[in-house]
Parts: sequence; structure tokens; C-alpha cells
Amino acid sequence: MMKPFIQIPALALSLLLGSLGHAAENLVPNGTFEKAGESNDWPEGWAKPKEGGSWGKEDTNRFMRLASTAPGTNVMLYQEYKVPAGAKALEFTWKQRVTGLKVGKQKWFDARILLEFSNADRAKMPGTPSAPATNRDTDGWVEKSTKFLVPEGAVYLKFMPALFMAEAGTFDLDDIVIKETDPKPLLEEKTAKDEEKAKKAAESAAKRQEKAAALLQANGNLIENGDFQQDKKGKGAPDGWGALKGDKAWGQEGDNRFATLTSKTPDSTVSLYRTVDIPTGLKALELSWKQRVTGLKKGKMPWFDARIMMEWQDASGKKIGTPSPSFTQKDTDGWVERKKSFLVPEEAVALVLMPSLFQVTAGTFEIDDLVLKPTDPEILYAEQRDREEAEKMRHVDFEEPKKENWPKELHVVGNRLHDPEGKEVWLQGVNAGGLETLPHDTQVLKSTVVAIDEWKANCIRLPMNEMFWFGRSPMQKDGGKEYRDRIDQIITLAANRGAYLVLDLHRFRAPKPEHAEFWKDAAERYKNHPAVIFDLFNEPFGIDWKTWKEGGFVANQSKVTDESAFLSEEEKKKNQGFESIGMQALLDAVRGTGAKNLVVVGGLTWSSDLRGITDGFALDDKGGNGIIYGWHIYNWHKDWEKLMLAVSEKYPILVGETGADMKKMDFIPAEIQESPYTWVPDMLGYIQKHKLNWTGWCLHPGASPVMISDWKYTPTPWGAMAKEALGGKQFELKKTR
Repeated sequence: MMKPFIQIPALALSLLLGSLGHAAENLVPNGTFEKAGESNDWPEGWAKPKEGGSWGKEDTNRFMRLASTAPGTNVMLYQEYKVPAGAKALEFTWKQRVTGLKVGKQKWFDARILLEFSNADRAKMPGTPSAPATNRDTDGWVEKSTKFLVPEGAVYLKFMPALFMAEAGTFDLDDIVIKETDPKPLLEEKTAKDEEKAKKAAESAAKRQEKAAALLQANGNLIENGDFQQDKKGKGAPDGWGALKGDKAWGQEGDNRFATLTSKTPDSTVSLYRTVDIPTGLKALELSWKQRVTGLKKGKMPWFDARIMMEWQDASGKKIGTPSPSFTQKDTDGWVERKKSFLVPEEAVALVLMPSLFQVTAGTFEIDDLVLKPTDPEILYAEQRDREEAEKMRHVDFEEPKKENWPKELHVVGNRLHDPEGKEVWLQGVNAGGLETLPHDTQVLKSTVVAIDEWKANCIRLPMNEMFWFGRSPMQKDGGKEYRDRIDQIITLAANRGAYLVLDLHRFRAPKPEHAEFWKDAAERYKNHPAVIFDLFNEPFGIDWKTWKEGGFVANQSKVTDESAFLSEEEKKKNQGFESIGMQALLDAVRGTGAKNLVVVGGLTWSSDLRGITDGFALDDKGGNGIIYGWHIYNWHKDWEKLMLAVSEKYPILVGETGADMKKMDFIPAEIQESPYTWVPDMLGYIQKHKLNWTGWCLHPGASPVMISDWKYTPTPWGAMAKEALGGKQFELKKTR
């Protein structure tokens, strides 16, 4: 009986045929090498190797030939194919013929086909298929095939047949096909292999952990021969540490032996590597050791120093975390003892120890008496809880701009600041420090909110620097985007609360061209933002008033002062003298963008002296909303009225930095630093008497004079009085200084 005819709708038939065609599609155009390219001397679609490649022919058949041109050379084809969207597995079939092959110096220097997956950015991906390799001649043409899974996210497959550094030989290829295939058998095979591998790894790990427990019970130390004394086989090297030769030596002083790492080539890493097995059930470990560091010169990055790096591994040897390293960035005074405690991840089976001179310029790092033993985890758990709590306290929800809450744009009227309605505004607040020294500081967000909501500030001075703004620090990888976005958010947090933000370019000495470059960019970004005020240059010093205003050559400083903490090593080396562009040029850079924002301009001697402003060196605002002159005054400064008062009668003043610490500054003679209990009330009284705008230094427990003692924002004596002033308390001025 004739079977009934089943009619398939045209669209369904089209989809079915399309699916079948796609599944059978060869990703390799001209995989038979039969079609010639435009020049007629090379197969179409195939790149030419740099050397050793030819388009072979036998009778009517064409093929690709790779031939070794010299011992140890690499003769390679390089092709790239787009992986079909949704492909889970590929099948690769081909014909090959290998003749006269002599394997190179390594056993994998042979005839092979390298395969590599990459993502949309052409970055290499994990899941590289094993390379089909041949280390002997074939009996004429042979057919080959292999199948492999496609990693998630793979977009390209790199196809690289090669005579890979062989001594000699010829590698012929033909009929190359790469197409989609059913992934199910490959996935099942992979699952079975992974399970078997995991089982063997777990069994091996259990034995290692038992052995580690016995070692700990016997010696009280998980690091066998941690004192480098044993050499049971008499090989002249400490047992368990490998051969210590060259830049890794086995040192000796008297009867004592120790490891010595010596940097002999700048910017290279000298490291020991030791895997230490960890018994089951341990919650915390303490690592103790002795070290001696001499002649250390750090490398190009801040973290290129002498350090002990560590890495946790699970039963399979996979990295599962890293305890923070212990690092040293300067020479020690002889041998010193160190210790470090850390929690053990539940799945950890081993700890890798890597004492290193990590890409330093020079130095010697000596290590002895390494001991790794259990310790009480409760203290570490408490510290972890404290960190988690601090992180919660640090968190500030992201806010979109709420322009209806923003403060009104300010402009200068005489020596006061007014809003557009003629109402006088008195700026009072704090410096929220952190972003001048670390590009990734997030605490500043919380400090901004606390200062306004709890301390009642209506102005935040935000220290920052142009190197981080442009992403030029080795700590940054994004061109400064995260840093700029963070400053955007801080401005929004302040503005949404009706407060003003003084953007302080926290640099010293005298303006340079890169500072004008910054202000052109920042002023364009915050042009006419009603809450943003520009503090053009933190603390000029060591120049005269003409250079301050107009620019000129600034000779090398001979005395190291507090601003050195904000300079990179490269900046210190280059500080042999430079051509300053002057403060007027910075103001012109701002006004050239069309930004009319108020600007703050600090005076001489670390902004403590404003006398030149009334002596003919006032700047030309060129149509902006006005200039506030910046004055910085601390508890060792004298002549308050002489250095500032005449200017305050003509222009608005921002006391951008002021304060007094209980702890004496180590770069200022202790005897001239007055107690905050006597100095601060008079200074606050002086500010209030003359109605000077002010922002106290600093709402950061590590930037003296500190206003807070911790990140719970506990006020110091200076901070407590400043907080009272921000809350409206009036202070009596008993005497000026």
C-alpha cells in the first residue's frame, strides 16, 4: 500500500532544511585547498605562513604543505573562524601526511594543530582543545578526526597547524572540515572524567591531610624543615625547599642556616614556592617567621616589595582564595620576628607559601624559622565581624540628582557670598579626606553624608588629585572612570542635601601644565553646577607673588615637608625644578570652558599668607561668579590678622584647612604646637567674629589634625568643638595669635 503523502508547510520545511544545513556547514572555506585566490598562486581564504609554506599539487589534487626551513623554527598557518551562535560542540576532520619528521629539543616540538577559543574581544578563553599532535612519519595520507566542546561565550576559534619548532620535516594537510556536532556524548564523557578525577583528588588529599596531622602532632609545625637546618641527603640544599642556587641561596651564619633571596636583575621576581598540606578541621592558622631585609629598593608599582604571598588550594589544586600578604617596603634593623593569623576556608587542603622579592629594583630578603600552626579563630571571627559591620556602616545608597533640593548658585558680593535672591550664605563644614591619596576610597561617601546630616555642615571640601582623575596611577586600570564617577556621586550627595562641595586640587608648591589640563576637564564636567566650587590649588609655597600669579621657573626644594606624602616616587625624582604656569592660568583654564563657578585661590606659604592679594596680585576673574581667597591656619601659625585680615575686608575668605591635634605633628617643632583645648576655641571664635567661611581638617582618623578617632565618627577634642560650632555654638575669642 502506498504510504499517505504528508504535506509539510513551506515555512516549517525551510526551517528544517536550514537547521540541517547549518549543522553540516563547514566553518573552513576552501578546506580542500582546490580554489585559487586572486593571485592564482595560493589557495583562496588561506593566510600565507611567514616561511615554509607552499601550495602542493599531486595529479589534480591540491593541498597545503608546511616544511621546516631550519632546525628549531616554527612553521605555522594562522586562521580564525567564527563559531556558530549556540554551538556547543565541534567536530574537526582532516587528512594529513607527515614525512622526514625529527622532533625538536622538547618532546612536544613536533607536527601539531593548535586550537584556541577566544571571546568577542579576541581574548583567550579557558577550555582550549588538546592539540592533535604527531611525532613520527605517517604511512602516506591518513584521515584524522577529533571532537571538542565549545566554552560558553566563545566567539572565535583559532586554527593553527604547525611544524612546531621541529628539527626537520614536512607536514601536509588536506580536506579540512570543522562543523557542529552533538555535544551530549562529549558532555557525558567529560562528566565521567571529572568525577573520576575528583574522586582520585579527594583520596589523595585525604592521605596528605592525614600525614599533615601527624606532622603537626609530632613537631607542632606544619612546615617541615621550616628552619632550613635539615639536609638529610647531603645535597647542600635544605630538605623540602628545592635547590637554592643563584638568586635563591642557602645562607649560613655560625651554625644557623636560612634562605636568602637576592634581586640580581631589576624588575624581576625572586621567589620560593612551598605547598603546605593542612589537616582537616582547622579553623585558623598562625604563620610566624624571622626576616631580614637589606638594600631594598621598591619596584615601579607601590606593591613591588619584599613580601610573603599565600594561596589556598582545594583537593583538586584549584586556587580558592588568598590570605592578605605580609609585605615589607624598607630595610629591617637586623633580624626581626613577624607573625600573621588568618582563617582557613572550609574546603582548603593546602596553603602555598611564596616568600618573594616581587619585581623590586634591588634588595636582599632573608627568611628563617617558618612556623605554621593552629591558633584560636575567635579573635579572627570577631575581626571579620567588625570588618563586615564597618562595611555596612560605610555603605551609602546610590542617589540620583534631586535638583529640587540643590542649593542655589553663589556669587561674590563685596566680601560675602550671596545667592541669586540676595541672601547671604555662610559656608561652614569639613574636609572629607581620602581621595587625595587613594583612588578607590569609598569612605568619603559616608563622610559626606555624616558631615551634613549629623554634623550639620553646609559645605564639604573634597581633596583629590589629577593623577587619579585621569587614571594615571598604577592602582587604576580604567582610565580614572571609577574615580570620576565617585566624585560625581559625592557632589550629588552633598547637593541633594542642600550643601556645597569645594573640589580641592590637593597639590603643593606651584601650578603646572597638568593642573590646567585637569581644570579644563573638571570645569567642563561641572560647569555652572550650583553646588560646586573649584579650589584651584591646595597649598602654594616656596615662590614669590609674581610667580604665584603669572608663573615662572620654580627651583628644586631642599627641605622635605608634609606634602611629600602626596607625591609619587616618580614625582619626587622629577622635582629638580620646573616651569610654573601660575594661578591666573588655572583660573583662565576654568573660565575658558564657560564655567562661572566660584573659585577658591590659596595664598603663599602653604596658603597661610594672603598679603599679596592686597598688594596688587589679586587675580582677574574674567566674568565669573567671583573669587574666594583660601587661608590655611593651624595651631603653630602666628600673625593671624597680619597675614589675612586686610584681605578679608575686601574679599570672601575660605579657611580651607584649620585644626589642632592632641598628637603633635612630627614635621613641626613640638614646642610651637598649641593644645587644641586653648587654640581651637580662639580660632573658632575668630572665624565666627569675622564670619569667615571655613572647612575643618579633617574628617578622617588618619589625616592629622584629626576630627574623628575612628570610622564610627567619634569626635576628637578638636572635632567635638568643630561639631559644636557647626551646630550653632558661639565661641569666645579671648586672644588672637
